[in-house]
Amino acid sequence: MSTWCLLAAILLAALSGLGALSAKTRSGAFGKTSCGMQLLAAVLGTLSAIAVLGGGPTGSVRVPLSPLLPALTFGLDALSAVFLLPVCFLCGCASVFDLGYWHPAASAHGARARSFLGLLFASLMALLAAQDGIAFLVAWELMALAAFFLVTTEHHEPEVRTAGWIYLTATHAGTLCLIAFFCSWEALSGGSALVPLAPGGPAGGAGAVPSRDVLFVLALIGFGLKAGVVPLHFWLPPAHANAPSHVSAVMSGVLIKMGVYGIVRTAWMLPGPPLWWGVAVLAIGAVSTTVGVAFAIGQHDLKRLLAYHSIENIGIIFLGLGTALLGRTTGNLELQALGLGGALLHVWNHGLFKGLLFLTAGASIHACATRELDQLGGLAHKMPVTAACFLLGAIAICGLPPLNGFVSELLTYLGLFHALAAEPRVAAAAAVAIPALAVAGAMALLCFVKVFGVVYLGAPRSEAATRAHEAGPAMKAPMFALGGACLLIGLAPALALPALQPAVADWVGATTAPRLDALLPCAWISAIGLALLGAIAVSWTWLHRRRDRRQDAVGTWDCGCARPSPAMQYTASSFAQQFVDNSSLLLWPRTHLPATGALFPGRTSFHSHVPDLVLDRVLVPTLRGLAIGCNWLRGLQRGRVQLYLLYVFLTLLCLLLFT
Repeated sequence: MSTWCLLAAILLAALSGLGALSAKTRSGAFGKTSCGMQLLAAVLGTLSAIAVLGGGPTGSVRVPLSPLLPALTFGLDALSAVFLLPVCFLCGCASVFDLGYWHPAASAHGARARSFLGLLFASLMALLAAQDGIAFLVAWELMALAAFFLVTTEHHEPEVRTAGWIYLTATHAGTLCLIAFFCSWEALSGGSALVPLAPGGPAGGAGAVPSRDVLFVLALIGFGLKAGVVPLHFWLPPAHANAPSHVSAVMSGVLIKMGVYGIVRTAWMLPGPPLWWGVAVLAIGAVSTTVGVAFAIGQHDLKRLLAYHSIENIGIIFLGLGTALLGRTTGNLELQALGLGGALLHVWNHGLFKGLLFLTAGASIHACATRELDQLGGLAHKMPVTAACFLLGAIAICGLPPLNGFVSELLTYLGLFHALAAEPRVAAAAAVAIPALAVAGAMALLCFVKVFGVVYLGAPRSEAATRAHEAGPAMKAPMFALGGACLLIGLAPALALPALQPAVADWVGATTAPRLDALLPCAWISAIGLALLGAIAVSWTWLHRRRDRRQDAVGTWDCGCARPSPAMQYTASSFAQQFVDNSSLLLWPRTHLPATGALFPGRTSFHSHVPDLVLDRVLVPTLRGLAIGCNWLRGLQRGRVQLYLLYVFLTLLCLLLFT
C-alpha cells in the first residue's frame, strides 16, 4: 500500500507544474494549484515513509514502459524511507516559499521554476523508490535535467548559463561512472536488482567479472560528484549561488544527499568491505569538512558562502559513514550503529538547517536585490523575523546546543571516539578525523559570526539595504516550519532516533543491532537544551526591561569621530583577512590592498577574492590550454584532398618504420 501511495505522490508532483508552464499569464492562480499538488504529494510521500519505518510492508511494483525494455521496479525499504522524509518536507516548504518569491515582472521565470521544481520533486522520490539499476538511472537522469533547468531559471544572465553548463557537464560525467557501475554490478551479481550480494557470491577479479573494489571506486566517483565532496565539488558553488534561493535550498538540502544515498546503498549491497574503503571515505570526509568551511570563510557572496558549507556538512556525513564502514570491516556493531546513525541523522539535520539558511538568505536577497555581503547590513532592524530565523539556522549549522546540528555531530564524535579503542589502523584513522571535525566546527562559528554581523547587524551599507522589507507570509511560513523542526530534534532527539533504527538495523544486518537512543544520552541532551533556552529567555527579559528603564542619555565614546558612517564598519573582507592570510597556502587568495602612501590619501578600498581551488585553479586553465592546442590543430584542416592524402602517406610511413 505504501508503494502505491508513493507512486501517486510521484505522479502528482510530476504533473503539478504543467498548468503553470502552459499558462504564464495566469501564473498566480496556477501557482497556487501547483503548490497545492506538491504539498499533497509531500503528504503522501511522508505517509509512505512513516508506514515503512513503522514496520509496515515493503512491497514492490513493476511498471512496464515498453515491450522492448524491461519493466522498472519501484518500492520502499527502510533506508530509502529515511531519505524520503527530508525530500518531502523540504520540497513542500520550497513550493510554499515559491509563491512569495517571484516579482510579477518575473512571472515567466516563476512558471518555469514551478514546473521543474515539481519534476525535480517527482524524480527524487522515484530515485529513492527505484529497486533496479535501470529505474535508478532513469530517475537519476530526470533529476539531473530538472536541476539543470532550475539552475538556469534566469538564463538571461551569462553567469547563470555558465553555472548551468558546469553543473550539467559534471553531473553527466558522474552518470557515465554510474552506467559503468551498474553494468559491472550486473556482471558481478547476475542481475540489476539493488539487493545485497550474497557473502558467498562471486569474488570478482577473474575474467570479465569486475572486483568489488572496482565497483566501490566507480560508486565513489559517480555518487561523489553528486554529493560534492572535495575535489569533485567544483560544480556546486556556482550552481547553488545562481539558482533561485528555494531551489538552492532543495539542491543543498536533499539533491546532493542522493550521492550520499548511493554510497550508503552501495556499501550495503557489497558485503565484507576491506579496511581501505572506510579509511578512504573517512579521509574524503575530513578533507571535505575542513576545505569546505575554509573556503566559505573567504567568500563575499552570501549564497556561495552557504554552498561551501554544504561541502563541509557532506564531509561530516562522510565521517560518519567512514566510521560505519570501519565498524563493518572489524565486525564492531556499536561502531556501525554510531557511525551510520550519525550520518543519517546529519542527512536530516543538514537538510533542515541548510534549507532554513537558504530560505532566509533568499528572503534577504529578495528584499535587497543583491547577494554581496558588503552591500547589505543592518537588516535585523528591517527584517527581524528573517534575522531571527537565520540566527537559528546559524547556531544549528555550527553544531551548538540546543539545536539539531549538535545531536548528529555528537553521534559522529561518539563513533570516532569509540573507534579509538579498536585495532591500531582503525584508531589511527579516527585520530586524524576527530581534530578535523573539531577544527571545522570552530571555523564554522567564525564564518557565521562574520555573516550575521555583516548582513544583519550594524548599519545599512548601501541604498538597497535601506529599502529592505520583511518577507511575506508565504516566505515566512516555511522558515518557521524548518526552524521548528531544528529546535524539536535538538531538544528531543529521542523522537527522531527510533525512526532511524530500522535503516541502521538493515544496514548492519543484525537482528540485535544496538539501539541509537541507548547509545546517546538523550535525557541529558534534552535537559541541557531546556536549561539553555531558559537561560536565554531570562537574559532576554532582563535586558529588555533594563533597556526600557529611564536612564540619563550618555553618548558612546566615538574615538574622536563625531560623525560615524557605515564605511567604518567591518567588511566581509576585513573581518576574514587574518584567517585568509594565514590560510594562503590552501586558499590562494587574490588580495587588493589599499594605496596609503600619500600624506592625505584619497578614497581607497581593500578587497580579497578566494577562487575555487579546483575549478578556477585547475580545470579552467587546463581547458583553456586544451582549447588553444585544438585551435592550433585546426590549421591542419585545409580542406584539400591532396593534403589529406599526404597525411595518410606519412602515417603509413611512420607505421612501417615503427614496425
